[in-house]
Amino acid sequence: MAGRTQQTTRQVAKPRKRTQPPVFNGVTGSYEDKDSDFLCPICFDLIEEAHMTKCGHTFCYKCIKQSLETANRCPKCNFVIESQDLIFPNFMLNELVQKYRSRQDDKRIRLDHQVMNVPGSLDLAEMVMEESLDLTNVNNLLELLHNRKQQLEDDGRLAQNIVLKDFLVQLRQKKQEQLGKLSKEISILDEDVQSIEERINEHREKYPYLPDHLVPNSVDPSLPGGSGLSSSQDGFNGSKNSGKQWLRTSMATRRKKVNQHFDDLHQCYFSIRNDVFSDSDGGGLDEFTESLSKFTRFSSFRPLATLSYTSDIYNSSSIVSSIEFDRDCDFFAIAGVTKKIKVFEYGTVVKDAVDIHYPITEMTCNSKISCVTWSSYHKNMLASADYEGAITLWDAFTQQKLRLFQEHEKRCWSVDFNRMDPQHIASGSDDAKVKLWSTNKENSIMSIEAKANVCCVKFNPDSRYHLAFGSADHCVHYYDLRNPKQAVNVFKGHKKAVSYTKFLNHTELVSASTDSQLKLWTTGKSTSVRTFNGHINEKNFVGLATDGDYVACGSENNSLYIYYKGLSKQLLTYKFDTVRSVLDKEKKEDDSNEFVSAVAWRPGSNVVVAANSQGTVKVLELV
Repeated sequence: MAGRTQQTTRQVAKPRKRTQPPVFNGVTGSYEDKDSDFLCPICFDLIEEAHMTKCGHTFCYKCIKQSLETANRCPKCNFVIESQDLIFPNFMLNELVQKYRSRQDDKRIRLDHQVMNVPGSLDLAEMVMEESLDLTNVNNLLELLHNRKQQLEDDGRLAQNIVLKDFLVQLRQKKQEQLGKLSKEISILDEDVQSIEERINEHREKYPYLPDHLVPNSVDPSLPGGSGLSSSQDGFNGSKNSGKQWLRTSMATRRKKVNQHFDDLHQCYFSIRNDVFSDSDGGGLDEFTESLSKFTRFSSFRPLATLSYTSDIYNSSSIVSSIEFDRDCDFFAIAGVTKKIKVFEYGTVVKDAVDIHYPITEMTCNSKISCVTWSSYHKNMLASADYEGAITLWDAFTQQKLRLFQEHEKRCWSVDFNRMDPQHIASGSDDAKVKLWSTNKENSIMSIEAKANVCCVKFNPDSRYHLAFGSADHCVHYYDLRNPKQAVNVFKGHKKAVSYTKFLNHTELVSASTDSQLKLWTTGKSTSVRTFNGHINEKNFVGLATDGDYVACGSENNSLYIYYKGLSKQLLTYKFDTVRSVLDKEKKEDDSNEFVSAVAWRPGSNVVVAANSQGTVKVLELV
């Protein structure tokens, strides 16, 4: 089919290039195939009245007759033909030639019709073929055609230049917009630099013994004496250059962190300042100054204590699923797959330098525990969720079960107390349901049907009615419990199941997913504010915690990651040591499948408690 199409295209193009009237009754015509099997070997035109000789060759009747009059031999093979009576009509070939002629005539008619449809083509062809045209007329016609060609080429170049001009104008407009934006940003920077210089000068006037290393080039000609501060200037306690080494170290560390995260800080700065540049109170600069201070505040971890969730050296699976502090941060509970909830006293743990820390109380459950949470009102009340779908209320200090809720049909992943109404508890399960419970009632008081497994639930800390939950449908759903039939907002952006969600404050929340990303959201927008990358999380629950400004999460490379909410890359990383049981000691380090499985932030402090899949629990202070 493709071959026939190409042949037709070729044939259509031929007549338009000819300068002689077309002929269609032989190979001299432009529509005949010179390789055709219907050509006479003598005249090389289509066979007319096909006759075949005794030797089997076919010719036009007129051609073979004339040939035999000259010589009694076949023109093809030189076979002797004694008489003209030994040639016979080839009726079948005659029919085939007639059909071939009919097809060629149809083709010629179609091509003539196409030529007729081209404006002016027929008139031009007739004019060119006119026999009355002499050489002068032909030259004039050629000149006209040349001028027309030149005009068409000039018009084409004009159109091309117009398109090029449009492109250049649009490009200039965009660059002008970028220049305007850059000019605005430079104006913001100039204003902020001047403001900061004024603050530095005020500080110098207030503290004339400013260490010389804080002054550019160690010289400040604006100070009395014109030579700046001497390197032998007394410190605040009377010693020479007291505190200089600490300040040098601190500034070097902070500058290094700024350089490492310069691009993130650049985006953070202008996102804040562009929004509030019209304000004259400098609120945007103060906000970014606070962000920069928080960002550069910590540079490392300092271990305060190490605990073990299990004391069984032969148990190779001691995954800690959840760590939570009580309302006053005096105690923290640790729970996991060993079916035990252990409560430790924080002050004792960080104070006693011992190898083994013992819990003040311990509760045993019927199934593996996925989550624990403390009541914000009753100091002794603790709730747990387990793999059998049960929600259990505990008295953490007497080890008694206060109430048992068993309506979930599958594993329950998460449970949370409402901070504004401590009688209410929410839970999420693999049965694709979020249930609301009351500590005073045996049955659930509300149920929200989700479309997929519910992996986490969390109440808004400043609302009795707002609840967020993450699901295996890759979304975070935000509900007002006064209207549970429809979500207030659905946050979409994760590529896999959402495993955790936590509130930074009443308008911001962060979510974790097995797509190795954390995302920051605001309750009023369905798109994420920022995405945090760096940790590895593809299949496990690795924990998530926040203190409002910083976000901590685990990773499947057995490390703890700390993010600042204003930047997308991690600030700090803490690597857990690989711990082997007696049965696994011969395994190589690369064979380790350990991961950080639970994280908790001690409210109001810079202390993080993290645990991994081997049951190792670390109390870490950010310094």
